[in-house]
Amino acid sequence: MTAPAPVRYETQDELAHEPVRGLPELLPRGEEILWQGAPAWAGLATSAYHARQAALYFGIVLAWRLLSGVMSGEGAASLGVSLLVLTALAASAVGLLVGFAVLAARTTVYTITSRRLVMRIGIALPMTLNLPFKTVVSASARSYPDGTADVPLQLAPQHRLAFLILWPHCRPWQVRKPEPMLRRIPDGARVARLLAQALATYHRTHERPDDVQEPAVIADARAPIHDTVAA
Repeated sequence: MTAPAPVRYETQDELAHEPVRGLPELLPRGEEILWQGAPAWAGLATSAYHARQAALYFGIVLAWRLLSGVMSGEGAASLGVSLLVLTALAASAVGLLVGFAVLAARTTVYTITSRRLVMRIGIALPMTLNLPFKTVVSASARSYPDGTADVPLQLAPQHRLAFLILWPHCRPWQVRKPEPMLRRIPDGARVARLLAQALATYHRTHERPDDVQEPAVIADARAPIHDTVAA
């Protein structure tokens, strides 16, 4: 069995020369793109970066500061300045979390083909994660009221990926055995069905179960996207 390729990070120039957005090179003959998309930034802000919880926390702090100031008889001017400073800090913190979510959504491209899932992820250090369907055991989905969904993939037991490399594109709390995940994708139920059908079709028509190769983290825009990974 071949070893996975080392992690190499893409530069912005390399990203600009992608032959197909989100892919490091053209797909092999006979393979086709079934879907491309990215996370919804609002859903990413609330579920991955916890901006809503942060806003609630700062709201409680502000309410406590106001109540304590009134109860202690603090002067209006002093209390007003204190609340203004706290509000500015709260807005900056929540804004930073939302900003990270927006950047993550803009720099992420999920691609489902007839043979693999490709995830181009990373803000400061972009990388491309190539997951041939050979390595995928199953996929599941969790839908949200806004129509988005999380679609985690369970890999074969012998395959492991680093949680810190995947985050936030991985199933929460699965640290020991991380599961790559399409996170808060719009029209998520349809995409989950499409991925499930692609996986089922692949496993019916392709390699034997024991002919499984390691998933490769590809970060060089010129690196091959074929299943064969250099040792």
